[in-house]
Amino acid sequence: MTKGWKLYDPRLAWILVAPVLLLLLLFLLLPIAVMAVYTFFTFVTAGVETSELTLANWTEFLTDSYYHGFLLKTMRVGAMTAIICAVLGYFPAYFIWATNFRHKWLLLLLLIVPFWISFTIRTFSWIHILGEQGLINVTLLKLGLIDQPLQMLYTEGAVVMGLLHFLLPYMILNVYVSLESIDRTLISAARSMGCTSAQAFREVTLPLSLPGLAAGLLLCFVLAAGSYVTPQLLGSGRDALFGNLIYDTIMGQLNWPMGATLSIVLFVVLGCFAATYTRYMGMSQIVKGLGG
Repeated sequence: MTKGWKLYDPRLAWILVAPVLLLLLLFLLLPIAVMAVYTFFTFVTAGVETSELTLANWTEFLTDSYYHGFLLKTMRVGAMTAIICAVLGYFPAYFIWATNFRHKWLLLLLLIVPFWISFTIRTFSWIHILGEQGLINVTLLKLGLIDQPLQMLYTEGAVVMGLLHFLLPYMILNVYVSLESIDRTLISAARSMGCTSAQAFREVTLPLSLPGLAAGLLLCFVLAAGSYVTPQLLGSGRDALFGNLIYDTIMGQLNWPMGATLSIVLFVVLGCFAATYTRYMGMSQIVKGLGG
């Protein structure tokens, strides 16, 4: 080593990490801070506000059950979507991991193919499946199973279906990465000690894959709760989520201070949930699930 240089130099570490910290400050922390300050501005009329500081926006949110209803519904839809993703996504991930198919990379390629298509276009495709003239209704009508089209589009079920279509690949990839990190000799050892395939799965594979499942649940919940496009395209006004409320407040009412307040609320709620979740699940386990 060159004289005067230590094996580990803290100054060098700070120099290397400085560009990333600067980017985080400029493009993440600073905009959030500006938006937080904006929540205290006074709304005058559509598109007009003053820098006179007030607590009116926060008072309105805290006292108006209208906003609370949207927030609770968003949390419910997000949780329901994440749980369904976990149930539906574990088995394909397990199949890809356990299969003896020589070209396993092809299965993974098929899994990520949807990411090559615009998310908006994929969401629009459900209109042609669930609509009154969509594939399902047309088929059922021609088979004589129904007399009139079923109302499937512009419902909460359609919103959840669209979110599942969007988020399921994330869940499958998270679980697959976690499964891939399992030492297969542990399963062989369990089998050699008399465990059946089901017992080996229950006692070895499932517990060791839980970090990926936990990471997938967190990711799917946060993305679903913060979703705007899917409820906008597939839901009605009754099926709007908190993100749609934020958009309507800012772009429809031109009430930037209240829109900023709602945005900070969603940011804080999801942030607190993620922090609590990782605290009790174990941050090391979540990171293991995300990174394998």
